[in-house]
Amino acid sequence: MTQSIPTSTLTPPTITHVHSLKQPRSKPILSVLIPTYKDDPTDLLLALLAQTDERTSVEILIYDDGSADTDLSAKVSAVVKSAQSRVEFLIADKNAGRSAARNTLQKNAKADWVLFLDADMRPVSPHFLDDYTQLISSKAGDVIFGGFTVPEKAETPDQELHRALSEVSDCLTLAARQAAGPQFVASSNLCVRKDVLLTEGFDHEFKGWGWEDSEWAARVAKKFTLIHADIPALHLGLESTQTLLNRFQSSGPNYVRFTRKHPDIAKTLSLFKISQKLRSVPGQELLRPILKAAVKLNMLPTKLRLAALKMWRASWYAEAFTNENSA
Repeated sequence: MTQSIPTSTLTPPTITHVHSLKQPRSKPILSVLIPTYKDDPTDLLLALLAQTDERTSVEILIYDDGSADTDLSAKVSAVVKSAQSRVEFLIADKNAGRSAARNTLQKNAKADWVLFLDADMRPVSPHFLDDYTQLISSKAGDVIFGGFTVPEKAETPDQELHRALSEVSDCLTLAARQAAGPQFVASSNLCVRKDVLLTEGFDHEFKGWGWEDSEWAARVAKKFTLIHADIPALHLGLESTQTLLNRFQSSGPNYVRFTRKHPDIAKTLSLFKISQKLRSVPGQELLRPILKAAVKLNMLPTKLRLAALKMWRASWYAEAFTNENSA
């Protein structure tokens, strides 16, 4: 995945374009956009190419956000050049961050609809792209979120907690996502009309990890038709337990920003209610070493580790609320 680096401090990168031999002149229905940074997107690309040919009204664009890995670039370029459908590989000479990568992909997309996928994702269904193009053609909505799945088992024991968390927090049924509306929309496996993004872009005031996609979905749902679909993508990019702890510790300011912009949604969330209650508990931060130890203790049942992880997050978010009010 690409990094979140402020683009204002960087000069625009120079971009090299690599094309497949098949470049039909007709306008595609859908542009699949894959931003990547030091991740190998070839498995995802091959999986998508297995669902396309020169007659398919889908194009695929990959943006390497300054990985500076010549071997990886050569590997991806070889797959792109041999593709029998419309593919373009954009190689940036320096890293400019996730927002810049998205913007560049959108500018180069020829279709009126774009589908964002991360390089560590895989389509679950052999008719993944057809399902999206059929929904687009039906004009059922302006934004489509297809949903996530995760592997039945993590590659390493240290990733198992993230897998379990994703299973209960992100990999919801279609009915559960439909009932929640914008609350469970992510920025990957997200299909959007380009003019929606031009009208309502992502809020770049969110720094680092967390809540940017939730805020965008909540804002967009007020002006456009957002629909959930059963077109899942497999999420393989599971993180270590320490990465989860770090993310939850640092994302408090982003969560505060989300709740301030959408207080109506925030008040319905258990995370908001718990973090507000913790603000009134003197010395609640003293529990964090115990919570952290519980999260990292593999011998504990997963449910207990998840409960400790969620309380760890709520504790840091409570502090973020307090800091904002005292600023």
